[in-house]
Amino acid sequence: MTSHVYPPKPRPGDRVAVLSPSAGLPEVFPLPFDLGLRRLVEDFGLKPVEYPTTRRMGCTPQERAADINAAFADPGIRAVIASIGGDDQITVLPHLDAELIRADPKPFFGYSDNTNLLAYLWNLGTVGYHGGSVMVQFGRPGAMHPATAGSLRAALLGSGPYELTEPAAFTDVERDWEDPAALDAEPELEPAGGWTWHRADRVVEGAGWGGSLEVLGWLMMADRAVRSPEEYEGCVLFLETSEELPSADVVYRTLRNMGERGLLARFPALLMGRAKAWSFGSPKRPEERAAHRAAQREAVLRALAAYAPDTMAVFDVDLGHTDPQVVLPYGGRIRVDGPARRITVTY
Repeated sequence: MTSHVYPPKPRPGDRVAVLSPSAGLPEVFPLPFDLGLRRLVEDFGLKPVEYPTTRRMGCTPQERAADINAAFADPGIRAVIASIGGDDQITVLPHLDAELIRADPKPFFGYSDNTNLLAYLWNLGTVGYHGGSVMVQFGRPGAMHPATAGSLRAALLGSGPYELTEPAAFTDVERDWEDPAALDAEPELEPAGGWTWHRADRVVEGAGWGGSLEVLGWLMMADRAVRSPEEYEGCVLFLETSEELPSADVVYRTLRNMGERGLLARFPALLMGRAKAWSFGSPKRPEERAAHRAAQREAVLRALAAYAPDTMAVFDVDLGHTDPQVVLPYGGRIRVDGPARRITVTY
């Protein structure tokens, strides 16, 4: 397994790059983006720096890669944060300068389609951070969720162990970013229900790897940024699903194919994100959302039973597209203590 290095963290007053490696959605939805930038300045004390493609839709993979390379090449930039995700960051990877990025490792924050860059950094031996986009977590309506803000602050500005806690309430219902009034009030939350543990009879500690289940499937199909199974032996797998609301069958088949690849059984522990079950394209009722999450859980358990029967799993960890969101170190240490029902990450 690759030995991963934690990049130095920015300090208040430092410049941080804000990039759009997938899609320049700040051009279409400037309100949450500007709100997120303001919080980076006022609440975190950082100086965000935009690049040519940050607020521009339709940029080529080469143009977006040039901004990533430029951010890592600038010694005055001390972290890189994604504005949001998208669906074609996989086309950017071939245009990145690996030696340049490796020469000055910097913390990168993003999730969803940014799984591409996180997996790329893993292969360079650099710890990344799964979570914390400018438009969603920093630009949350009303105020940042305290759990999200606490995790982001510890991951972005701090270091060392950080214990994740079960949220009392959550939501996966979004606001209309085109409506200025939608950003004034915090989202309405519902009871979270806590984590669900499976085979929680041991303690597992290893480097974190995973991200968006859909994106990992694309990477494996393209044979890009996913290494041979033995590279992940002993690591902690974490997965989440997006606003595209993949069916339980899609989730099972993706995990089945990871199993057929000999990959799934390499992970002694799995953290499964609380499944997002609502989108503007599919505004499910509460009972439908609960059924969607239950079906995904059963699909994961079915795949584990077939391909990784000894793997410990924790379900409904808020590591993906739900609110609040916690940050996981991609390549950093994750400790899953089954008997104590505790999850501790090292930022």
